[in-house]
Amino acid sequence: MSAKEAKAEIFWMVFKGLTKKEKKFVIEKMLKDKELMEDLIDIAIIEQRRKEPSHSLEDYLGERENREN
Repeated sequence: MSAKEAKAEIFWMVFKGLTKKEKKFVIEKMLKDKELMEDLIDIAIIEQRRKEPSHSLEDYLGERENREN
């Protein structure tokens, strides 16, 4: 287990040990953090699109150029 994974595990164990009111407070603080919210949105989009087929940059740029014309 890496140091980052260990920190995450410790955080998770502590969070799970909080009371419902304390958990709510932590979550509310996290939701107010603009950068964290942007990261969570990015992660959610990646997870939603994970099963979509990939295509090359050249194909994407060609499609984009066709849409603009």
